[in-house]
Amino acid sequence: MLSSLYPALTLALAATTALSAPTVFLAGDSTMVSSGNNDGTQGWGAFLTGYISLPVTNNAIAGRSARSFTREGRFTAMAPNVKSGDYVIIEFGHNDGGSLTPTDNGRTDCNPVNNNYATTCKTTYNGASETVQTYYTYLLNAAKLFKAKGANVIISSATPNNVWEGGSYSYSSSRFVGYARDAATAAGVTFVDHGLYTATLYQKAGSATVNSYYPHDHTHTSPAGANVVARAFILGLEVTSSTLKNYITHD
Repeated sequence: MLSSLYPALTLALAATTALSAPTVFLAGDSTMVSSGNNDGTQGWGAFLTGYISLPVTNNAIAGRSARSFTREGRFTAMAPNVKSGDYVIIEFGHNDGGSLTPTDNGRTDCNPVNNNYATTCKTTYNGASETVQTYYTYLLNAAKLFKAKGANVIISSATPNNVWEGGSYSYSSSRFVGYARDAATAAGVTFVDHGLYTATLYQKAGSATVNSYYPHDHTHTSPAGANVVARAFILGLEVTSSTLKNYITHD
């Protein structure tokens, strides 16, 4: 009699475990998206499940910056789906540069004045007045939002452009890497220097291989390139204290 119940109990236990397992949520731009622009490119988020044993919900949207992701309410839309114990990886930077003048593209962040991250800028975008904050502030606010839900937040530096584009290897971190690191420190969350670890793998791979990862431009990767970028995130994660590394299946 009892033996006949074992299969049902096993299935019930498996279902309970699945429901209680953490989920990894991703917030980012086109370099992270699950699918590319139907042009042979793909973001690294599509390959993260190949390296960890947790489900991934990819909320990355092409063309977004920390500012536009915030203004469009995408962080707040994610929050109700995030439960205590989940992981949220935030990675922006490719669309956050530029100038607010003469025409605001809706993505550019306010540059800190004299290293003051509380600096704000006034602008008009799509006919509406907007107070633009710094990249640091947008990341800090997002991290606080998800921490309040009990989530484990990881702020990740942006992936590099093609480090072999000029014919020889060249990589230097952008100012956004420092901003991201500072935001992570202020929020009390994990920082992964994804850009550095990607550049290091690219240096080892060599010019011909890395150039093949960029079929159209110096930013958006092929699926093969995106897989390398996902692995770089894992390598960067491994040197942190984040408990997400407990779910790494291989590197």
